[in-house]
Amino acid sequence: MSEQLAVAVVTGAGSGIGRASALALAAEGFTLVLAGRRSAPLEETASAIASAGGRAKVVSCDVTDEQAVRGLFSEARASFGRVDFLFNNAGISGPRRPLDEVSLGEWAETIAANLTGAFLCTREAFRLMKLQSPMGGRIVNNGSISAHAPRPASAAYTASKHAITGLTRSTALEGRRFRIACGQIDIGNAATPLTADITSGREQADGEVRPEPTMDVADVGRAVAYMAGLSLDANVLFMTVMATTMPYVGRG
Repeated sequence: MSEQLAVAVVTGAGSGIGRASALALAAEGFTLVLAGRRSAPLEETASAIASAGGRAKVVSCDVTDEQAVRGLFSEARASFGRVDFLFNNAGISGPRRPLDEVSLGEWAETIAANLTGAFLCTREAFRLMKLQSPMGGRIVNNGSISAHAPRPASAAYTASKHAITGLTRSTALEGRRFRIACGQIDIGNAATPLTADITSGREQADGEVRPEPTMDVADVGRAVAYMAGLSLDANVLFMTVMATTMPYVGRG
């Protein structure tokens, strides 16, 4: 880990990919700021980090709330002086229905959680990373394999994740002059509560429902920690980590 990388903010850190990534980052020496809507799961993550000798602060935050996001980064700065790494992980799966049955409210909720939340956190991190000394830091966005190829009945989710790719590229470009690196990790079939139904069966492009293999979510955490630990002179712009035999490569 670079000496400049010390404080990491992880959104959606109470479970799944967020918790696994927080644990992996702590194992690499990062001090964690754990963000999420529910404090109890965040406290469980913090306790696991503390048990392993790490340090973590819990901040309840709805990433779709502009003032809450500002408060998150204000608390991080007040507590630790800076933010060196942000993992934009918080999000929802959205409605799993045909496009013509998705309500405007469901669409808006998915875009708010998956895209607007990432933008708000990126904006605050960007502002802080520009001003802190040493200047700079790294942002990693949780994309998805759906940022490249959709599943059936996933229009809102897929659109939000395609948009995350645009946010990643724009942040990477604008961050250059401020030593702010930005990358995206696209994850396929990590075993988490959000993907619990994958092993029993998911609809495929041909209309059939078939089970899919999964991978240990800890592997995702290690991948995020690898990205976080790079020197700011290097960047993983896009990384795909997936269950080896999932149908993505031949999807469609």
